[in-house]
Amino acid sequence: MSTLAAGSIALPLNDQQLAKLHEAVVGLSAAQLTWVSGYVAGLAAADVEPAAPAAASAAELTVLFGSQTGNSQAIAAALAERARARGFATNLVSLADYRPANLKREMLISLIVSTHGEGDPPDDAELFHEFLQSERAPKLTNLRFSVLALGDSSYINFCQTGREFDARLAELGGERLMPLVECDLDYEDNAAAWSDAILAELPELLQPASSVPQLVAVKSISRFDKTRPFPAEVLVNQKITATESTKDVRHIELSLEGSGLGYDPGDSLAVIVRNPPELVTELCTELGFDADETVRIGNEVLSLHEALSAKLEITAGNLGFLRAWSQMSDADELSSLLASGANNALAEFLDTHQIIDIVRKYPAKVTAAAFVGCLRKLSPRSYSISSSLAANPDEVHLTVAAVRYEAFGSTHWGAASTHLADRVAAGDTVDVYVEANPRFRLPAEDVPIIMIGPGTGIAPFRAFIEERAARGATGRNWLFFGERSFRNDFLYQLEWLRHRKNGHLHRLDVAFSRDQDEKIYVQHRLLEHAQDVHRWLEEGAVVYVCGDAKRMAVDVHETLAEIIATQSGVSHDDAELRLKELRRAGRYQRDVY
Repeated sequence: MSTLAAGSIALPLNDQQLAKLHEAVVGLSAAQLTWVSGYVAGLAAADVEPAAPAAASAAELTVLFGSQTGNSQAIAAALAERARARGFATNLVSLADYRPANLKREMLISLIVSTHGEGDPPDDAELFHEFLQSERAPKLTNLRFSVLALGDSSYINFCQTGREFDARLAELGGERLMPLVECDLDYEDNAAAWSDAILAELPELLQPASSVPQLVAVKSISRFDKTRPFPAEVLVNQKITATESTKDVRHIELSLEGSGLGYDPGDSLAVIVRNPPELVTELCTELGFDADETVRIGNEVLSLHEALSAKLEITAGNLGFLRAWSQMSDADELSSLLASGANNALAEFLDTHQIIDIVRKYPAKVTAAAFVGCLRKLSPRSYSISSSLAANPDEVHLTVAAVRYEAFGSTHWGAASTHLADRVAAGDTVDVYVEANPRFRLPAEDVPIIMIGPGTGIAPFRAFIEERAARGATGRNWLFFGERSFRNDFLYQLEWLRHRKNGHLHRLDVAFSRDQDEKIYVQHRLLEHAQDVHRWLEEGAVVYVCGDAKRMAVDVHETLAEIIATQSGVSHDDAELRLKELRRAGRYQRDVY
């Protein structure tokens, strides 16, 4: 709000009243200002003084979301759209874009947030999470709120971010519109019920907007998603590691022709997969099941073999299965582990034991129906897209490391990676859909970028370089890549050399950890070039990190902080603050898993 020049107009308010009015409206949205205008006009027409109502109605519903893979955003957008269709003013905002100062003015919030890894907020919710947990968070005695928490029960701190938001909003004085709802990977039913419950409450909480948009029928646009994936034809399935490599990494090209699907560099492709057939057979044999007997999955009746192959998660262990199997097997060791409160031990157990390991180690006599009831739905697997549409029209490329390993005396397989590596070939189809990742995006074409992507974390950076080359971008590009062996594991080596020759890749630094006695990783290369890295940052470069969240991303973050501290002559705490500023400005972006 601009300040009126003294003497420019005769105001009916004194300076103190004008200051109060200014304080009252700062930070209000357009919809809130419109409501306030109407409210005040009504008071003037009735010639009455305003009085605080016993229970004020909210001007609008604010729908906030924090999303790592886009699921929270999709739920939030659907809720906002349905609320607007019913005539209610609704404000849809990512937590990355939300001004925390506005929180004290909110009266009605629905918040959808995922939990990333072991209890961390998603990247776009990190700063809001920090603010809410701090002493700067305001009292929220006028707020009514509801929280939907998304998570993955393979992790111990399941839905931790949503739980923390829910508890803190209540601690600050907010009133729950309904109890916290927690969702696992198969979140659709719980999310729909939560959204329905909110919409049912809105007539009691909100006044309909004065102007309801007229609904107009439009031509339907084909849209592929989790419930309706696109059958993409496999064009190429090529191993890109050497025969002597300890890894099997595949370059996979899929056709999107006729789908209408588009994507941006930085997005992911979700793949609908089937479980390893060897694992289905092992489970049936171990538990004494007839693979042909029928079981019910929701409203569907199908053979046990098909249910275990295509409908249910049978690889990664999770808390829900572990609790159910503990009761069925009556295993004291499992009961003690679950009751101990030793989260580190429980997390390690789930990280190292697949479901087949658990049923072998702790046998139980169960029916097929009971076993199926312990399992959660098989979820799509997401892979960073490693291509640019500008360079590869009607195609999408993936870089996939096949997961196969020996543990507890038997072979183990990753569901999606071995499905793609072993069981699809050129001419086959794979069901897919695009997952947007707006928090991992290229900057303006003249801005320099630093890309840090060991292993298959290289995937989005292949897309970045292809995109910048196709667009004729002038910004400099610096890539850090790491793997085990130069001879066996240098993914896309010839492409990087070609990009360097053509002037599209300005710097390339590699770290091959097993090629010398001392292991060297990408963070070591960053330190070796600390002065140049810092100079690029000072010149406005955007830093991108993709790959392993548990170790690599943590080490790279600490290295970046060390570089900023030593090169700028500041403390480690100040360097961390600088990294937070870079995150807030979109100049430090991560796609880690």
